Amino acid sequence: MIDGFALGPLYIRFYGIILMLGAIAGGFLAAHEAKRRGHDPEIVWDLLVYLIIGGVIGARLWHIFTPPPSSIAQGFTTQYYLTHPLDALAIWKGGLGIPGTIMGGLIALYFYTRKYPVISFVEWTDIAAPGLALGQAIGRWGNFFNQELYGAPTNLPWKIYIDPAHRLAGFQNDAYYHPLFLYESILNLLNMLFLLWITRQYSDKLKRGDVFNVYLIIYPVIRFSLDFLRLDASQLGGINANQTLSAVVAVFAVAALIWRHRSGAGEVVETDEVPEVPADAIIDAVVLDVEPKLVAKKPVKKSTAKSSSAKKPVRKAVTKKPAAKKPVAKKSAQ
Repeated sequence: MIDGFALGPLYIRFYGIILMLGAIAGGFLAAHEAKRRGHDPEIVWDLLVYLIIGGVIGARLWHIFTPPPSSIAQGFTTQYYLTHPLDALAIWKGGLGIPGTIMGGLIALYFYTRKYPVISFVEWTDIAAPGLALGQAIGRWGNFFNQELYGAPTNLPWKIYIDPAHRLAGFQNDAYYHPLFLYESILNLLNMLFLLWITRQYSDKLKRGDVFNVYLIIYPVIRFSLDFLRLDASQLGGINANQTLSAVVAVFAVAALIWRHRSGAGEVVETDEVPEVPADAIIDAVVLDVEPKLVAKKPVKKSTAKSSSAKKPVRKAVTKKPAAKKPVAKKSAQ
């Protein structure tokens, strides 16, 4: 199977093209969600650059520290990558982990919102969640062109043929396998649709962060389940690293969701909540790189004005006292 094409001195891989298409499609969906929630969609495209950088770095680091058995068999161990930094940077040679992508993207989003306090980190995880699921659904097709991420041998009608050069050790005589990339792609697409549905169906009941919380339940369950069919799962101390992480994240996400919506629980107060600001002020802060704190102080001035007006009667009472004591003051002066 052809995995790319030559463009002058460059060789363009379909894997990279598919990943970028997934990122752009996720960006369009996130922009739509941002606009629906009353935010300026242009913020998404500025933010997307940081998310891609953070996601790629995180994905590569996850692969470096949890290399699959096939990479270890070829000598690409964690120790090798740490002693050969140029190979560690060679992402075009493969080796990206979805858990690292999510963690790297979250870190990038956090620092972005710290730089622009008018943007809520928690709310934007909700905005990004459906787009993230869509990006994963499209991006998994890059594994098809690389002939990777396939499961155990099978004779099911939807089996996929793997070239001998891409078959794992011990499976050279097996030609057809479970298309795990296809399973995950379909399930991620369903995850996206479900996240979009709950944001509209239960908009009056959801708290900020709930949509991303649901994503952290569904996707880990998907990954945990499909890894039972995976032949080349990353191992840490003899334990499936991705499957274990997925189980832990899903359990904590379920517990967090139940706790947030327990009986008698009040509305969650987010520490990063900021005053309402006009859309053009957000554009100035993000796109024009204007000092965001000056923009965000406008609503605070209103509250200050109210408090000062409320104290006016007190000030009048204080000014009347010296006037009443004026005659006494004259006697002491004489």
